[in-house]
Amino acid sequence: MNTLNWSELSFGYIPTDYNIRCVYKDGKWGEIEATTDTTISLHIAATSLHYGQEAFEGLKAFMGKDGKIRIFRPEENAKRLQNTCDGIMMPKLPVELFMEAVKKAVVMNKRFVPPYGSGASLYIRPLLVGTSAQVGVKPADEYLFVIFVTPVGPYFKGGFQTTPVVILRQYDRAAPLGTGTYKVGGNYAAGMLAGEKAHQMGYSAVLYLDAKEKKYVDECGPANFFGIKNNTYVTPESTSILPSITNKSLMQLAKDMGMTVERRRISEEELATFEEAGQCGTAAVISPISKIDDIDENKSYIISKDGQPGPISRKLYEKLRAIQYGDDSDIYGWNAVIE
Repeated sequence: MNTLNWSELSFGYIPTDYNIRCVYKDGKWGEIEATTDTTISLHIAATSLHYGQEAFEGLKAFMGKDGKIRIFRPEENAKRLQNTCDGIMMPKLPVELFMEAVKKAVVMNKRFVPPYGSGASLYIRPLLVGTSAQVGVKPADEYLFVIFVTPVGPYFKGGFQTTPVVILRQYDRAAPLGTGTYKVGGNYAAGMLAGEKAHQMGYSAVLYLDAKEKKYVDECGPANFFGIKNNTYVTPESTSILPSITNKSLMQLAKDMGMTVERRRISEEELATFEEAGQCGTAAVISPISKIDDIDENKSYIISKDGQPGPISRKLYEKLRAIQYGDDSDIYGWNAVIE
């Protein structure tokens, strides 16, 4: 612990003191327990291993200069997890139990919350898996809920900067009426091949088009997409996009800034009209986009002419970060504060 250099942390895994667990058995959730064991013992026929009954969330806790720890919008993560549970037939974890477990995980690992000013934060990873043996394709009877935490560094090592993204038409992330709106591991496995190809080509992410028509913008791999033009914040409407809590927050902040907010279908051709664009999610808040290349169509949409983040993206980024760290007023009560 004493060897941690807070300002040099990567976005990776560092062991902490405890993780939190809760078991679903006999039709009910048990008690929340803490453990130092970092392994899970699973039956070889567990539904999570064979049929993908697995869901997760991601959120962060921040140390303020007032010494208080703020967990950003955990109730929204609890609700999104419940939605995922409905989608893949797992028992819903009560919001109250989720909140209690998250707070306990943070408090018991308090010494790993990076100090204010380091640019780092405590990443919180809730995980829910089907554990009982089941050879037939049907839901498990027993489930394990786990929360572990790890300190992570800022997403941008070189500061808030733009990156290019690429459209790869030969890959789909999720079907229009599939599991795209749920936070399940399979969605991320489905995007690994395209994501790795994009990285090898020098892009930060894949911008997926809709799987049905290949005409409309969906997601940027593990993040939501937004574009800005004419004082309007535009983000895609789709039946295969994970509802991002960060995006939801940015839409509210954009309204507060006097901007119009539109959630609607965005055609690929419209990309040429955006003054700014970005990926948004828990890891980076906003990752501004410099350009979008459509390799197959030999098209390139230049978003940032000077290669720098746009003023609205920067303002939204700085505003949300200020709320997360307690430097700006939290008028919507987004933060769960631990004294």
